[in-house]
Amino acid sequence: MEGLYIVVGIISGIASGMFGLGGGTIIVPMMLSLGFSVHQAVGISVLQMIFASLFGSIINYKKRLLSLKDGVLLGIGGVIGASFSGKVLQILSETKLTFIFLLLMCLSFYNFLNKKNGNTEQKTIKTTKTYYVSVLIFTGMITGIFSVSLGVGGGLLMMPILMHFLGFDTKKISVLSLFFIICSSISGALSLFQHQIIDFNILYVGLFVGVSAMIGVSIGIFLVQKITLSLHKRVLSCIYVFAISLTTYHLLERLI
Repeated sequence: MEGLYIVVGIISGIASGMFGLGGGTIIVPMMLSLGFSVHQAVGISVLQMIFASLFGSIINYKKRLLSLKDGVLLGIGGVIGASFSGKVLQILSETKLTFIFLLLMCLSFYNFLNKKNGNTEQKTIKTTKTYYVSVLIFTGMITGIFSVSLGVGGGLLMMPILMHFLGFDTKKISVLSLFFIICSSISGALSLFQHQIIDFNILYVGLFVGVSAMIGVSIGIFLVQKITLSLHKRVLSCIYVFAISLTTYHLLERLI
């Protein structure tokens, strides 16, 4: 079973490096398929995020791909939002969490599709400094609340928001999302420990997946620099479809 955890970690790490997803979009559905509960899958995903995001952001910073100023603003909002994650998991049932995850993915995918057919280059939107800072912090807060509670890094949630309000392209958002995950995942992990959602077994599995994800994230960052922005968007669309399809299947399993 440990070998399977390693494979999952590498695959999720590649997704983290290429799209800033944190890997939860892949890990949560796969862990559900392996028999883990939604809460356990979320715990494993959050632990993976810490390893992948920290290692990947160091690589991006060394390659001068990361804007620390923008990342910190997102991170501040993420820490605030993620601090509520443990409470959210205690209040909501597994079926409700799965439904919310599916709903958010569908909404984000819809907004993403409405933007993906425009200019493939980053669009400059005139903003004031206050507006710019407010959008980044607010995006971090909203993403932090839901991404850690649902075990996803937040890239798919913040993608359409930053594309619409600030005109960022998908590659820039992927880099920022990966940095954002550092702040939100650490805050979220502490909250999950506090509410006893992460126990020794989840910590064991999470370490296997997380360390393996470090290998994957380095591969993902290498690949994202080799592909065009148009191809990056098309692959990201496929990930949306994968997450929505697999989550729909698990939701129907619980309802039938």
